[in-house]
Amino acid sequence: MAAVEAIVLAGGRPDDPLAKRFGVPSKCFVPFRGRPLVEHVLEALAASGLTTLVVGPEHPLEPAPRLQLLDRGGMLENLEAALEVAHSDKVLVASGDMPFLSAEAIRYILGQAPKAGLVYCAVRKEEIERSFPGMRRTYARLREGSFTGGNVILLDKQLFSSALGLARKVVALRKNPLALAQMIGWGVLLKLLLSRLSIPELEARVSHLLGMSARALVVPFAGVGVDIDKEEDLVWLERGAVRTGQDL
Repeated sequence: MAAVEAIVLAGGRPDDPLAKRFGVPSKCFVPFRGRPLVEHVLEALAASGLTTLVVGPEHPLEPAPRLQLLDRGGMLENLEAALEVAHSDKVLVASGDMPFLSAEAIRYILGQAPKAGLVYCAVRKEEIERSFPGMRRTYARLREGSFTGGNVILLDKQLFSSALGLARKVVALRKNPLALAQMIGWGVLLKLLLSRLSIPELEARVSHLLGMSARALVVPFAGVGVDIDKEEDLVWLERGAVRTGQDL
């Protein structure tokens, strides 16, 4: 694959419950094992050979990214700002709250990603439960099995820019399930609810909606699917519930 730059989304609000508890500017700066969560992500990306852009609060980081951009107030706004200054035509986008992301997982994604304008990573339920027994995740039941969404995607900059309008619409409708269902299609939604929807069918629908090729990549690294969203996640990890695995 051609050269890829990484974008790390580390924005958020200081009044987020997790950020507020630790007195940090966003949840991505919550300390874990002596370092902010976002530094664990940067470490994995640097070890895989990628240069990085970080969007979030102004704060010293190690390893230092090529560029830090201030939080624009929303995920899409942050992503759009980073895409404008990214050097590569294709970018890897990662959330800044994945303490178990590994360089091995990043190299796997870059090496195995199918050719598409958007590649979305997913992790099997069995993979999560093997490495993080008892940890709660949200899963979608598809024909091929149960999956949780990964927190890493690959994007073609030029193709994604044309899909930003629809992405904004989806975000605006995120609290209106009826409108979202109408956008996705009732037939697709029914199949999903009945666990009859296949990955190729989902890829085809997303590609049609976005007007760009979209593919899923099932990643055999649990750390890609585990982020720290709430205090319960952090407490669970601090109690030592994680069983040592190859990607931890």
